[in-house]
Amino acid sequence: MSDQKWRMPAGVDEWLPPAAWRLEQVRRRVLDVFHAWGFQYIEPPIVDYLDALLVGGGDDLDLQTLKVVDQRSGRLLGVRADLTAQAVRVDAHSMPTDGVLRLCYAGNLVYANPVSSVDNRVPLKAGAEIFGSPSLAADAEVVALMVEVLAAVEIAAPVVVLGHMGIYHALTAQLTLTADQQEALFAAVQSKSETDIRALAPAGPLGDALVRLPTLMGGVNVLTEAEACLRPLGGDAIEALEQLQALADQVSARCPDIAVRFDLAELAGYGYHNGPVFSAYHGDHGQALARGGRYDGIGADFGRSRPATGFDVSLKALVSDPQPVSGIWVPFQEAATEASERAALNTAIRDLRRKGEAVVVAISAAEQPPEFCDRQLIRDADGWLTQGRTK
Repeated sequence: MSDQKWRMPAGVDEWLPPAAWRLEQVRRRVLDVFHAWGFQYIEPPIVDYLDALLVGGGDDLDLQTLKVVDQRSGRLLGVRADLTAQAVRVDAHSMPTDGVLRLCYAGNLVYANPVSSVDNRVPLKAGAEIFGSPSLAADAEVVALMVEVLAAVEIAAPVVVLGHMGIYHALTAQLTLTADQQEALFAAVQSKSETDIRALAPAGPLGDALVRLPTLMGGVNVLTEAEACLRPLGGDAIEALEQLQALADQVSARCPDIAVRFDLAELAGYGYHNGPVFSAYHGDHGQALARGGRYDGIGADFGRSRPATGFDVSLKALVSDPQPVSGIWVPFQEAATEASERAALNTAIRDLRRKGEAVVVAISAAEQPPEFCDRQLIRDADGWLTQGRTK
């Protein structure tokens, strides 16, 4: 039997040069945007107690979480599949405040059961959360931040899709369904399967509204259609629709060059969202680049219920075709034995590195330059200078 230890699990990848460096550059750019907007960076642990990781999440998040028994405490540990609950704990316990708190993060997740066979099981996510503000202005700030993050990595003119979980919740609150039926209906609306929705929904205006929900997507005219559909049912659904219109107005004011669309069957996330939800798409990418929404109150499991809104973005999805890394090769300098010559060489190397150049210094005469070094450092009568290198 051949040795296959070099193989990795399905859906797990490793990033190599130059793509790995480009990924790190993307991470830094995104964090720089968060910092410029006044979000404080946190670094939650990748392994945590399971019950802390599953706060606010449904069965989907539970199924995505790898689990192991802690040898010290005997409690179940989980490898995080989402970072939101950990940020909620920071707000509720580690950094409690009565005012608004802005937090951001970047780190790997691990998916035990990816939704698709082509999904990456170890995504690198960055995100930002605002705690303590129930205002739509907080949601609009998060959406505007999401747009600027994409602009920072050269993804221009994304399409922002807005929805509101309150519409779905207002409709389903009028139904009498078992837990299994509720789960099936949620999945049917997520997948926009009108046939499956009809099979679970009652006859009459309420059932018709649920079946219609996946078709209510597109431009601002969708809100007019939705109002006509939902008005006979009254109550919370209309209030949520009005909030959605108000949020769209604020987003358009802050991001006038961005296309805003609506999807009233947008039920993004792991089930903890309970207000406006939003996603960002771009024609060069087949799926949402970023997702988020409002999730008021889930901090109650940590003893402190607060309004909250935020988003996260898949950093690996933001990596464009990486440019080759350029570097400078310094051949082995056996002849530079005098202190003055060695000092001048070291100064030249330090100056180049301070300017952002990658400089590789040969350790021995036998060492060969790496492929990415397209220049080399040479010495002439005027000192040390760089010139092109023939590979």
